[in-house]
Amino acid sequence: MAALTDGQRDQLREQLLNLREEITRLLALSDASAATVTLDQTKVGRLSRMDALQQQAMARANRAGYRRRLTQVEAALKAFAAGDYGYCEACGETIPYARLQIRPESDLCVTCQAADEQDD
Repeated sequence: MAALTDGQRDQLREQLLNLREEITRLLALSDASAATVTLDQTKVGRLSRMDALQQQAMARANRAGYRRRLTQVEAALKAFAAGDYGYCEACGETIPYARLQIRPESDLCVTCQAADEQDD
């Protein structure tokens, strides 16, 4: 499989930088949603409390997902700096450009990703 061209690498690096910025923004926005639930005194009843707790749980799950993805993006940017970006961490083969366009933070090729998910 062919290595990435300079143009492809530049485009993917820009995509990663934009993705890092977007995830950081989403994390900042979700801070309030994931905060401790305070009961709204204008709403009465068990349902309003349950809704608030459910929204809090969803916000916390979203934050955890954002943090995981941000960690992956940061790792991909470090791989760029080290000259290792675009290679599968499991088999060492080049990760196809099409895959990296969709998930620029990918560190596994499709074959190794499928095997990894099957093991889980």
